[in-house]
Amino acid sequence: MFGLGWSEMLVVGVVALIVIGPKDLPGLFRTIGQFTGKARMMAREFSNAMNQAADQAGVKEVSKTLKAAANPTKFGTDKIKEATGMTKGPATAELSAERQAAKEKMSKAMGDAALARQAREAEETLQTESAHEKPAPEAKS
Repeated sequence: MFGLGWSEMLVVGVVALIVIGPKDLPGLFRTIGQFTGKARMMAREFSNAMNQAADQAGVKEVSKTLKAAANPTKFGTDKIKEATGMTKGPATAELSAERQAAKEKMSKAMGDAALARQAREAEETLQTESAHEKPAPEAKS
């Protein structure tokens, strides 16, 4: 609640019982309960008043606009791509050929690197296995 554990709350309760006394303790708890209830009610009213003021100021409309801007389909990115020529067409076909060539070049380089790495790891494994092998003891006849 207030960062107090059960042991701290027990100590506070025992001190309150000793200082205030057993007769006045229930009245104190009732008063504290009423105070916290009023504080919660005031906080709830304040929160509701702030939400109403935000609604009247048009915050919800701005929020809807921002959400629409975050959604690319609502903002018409397809139309922008069409207007700039980034959809299918002769310029894209050339670009696609260039991208395809670059992709093939990178794929070949990555494949060669992977094969070299596998060969290197296999060689290292053989070297460590041969270093750890012990010669078999010879049988005496």
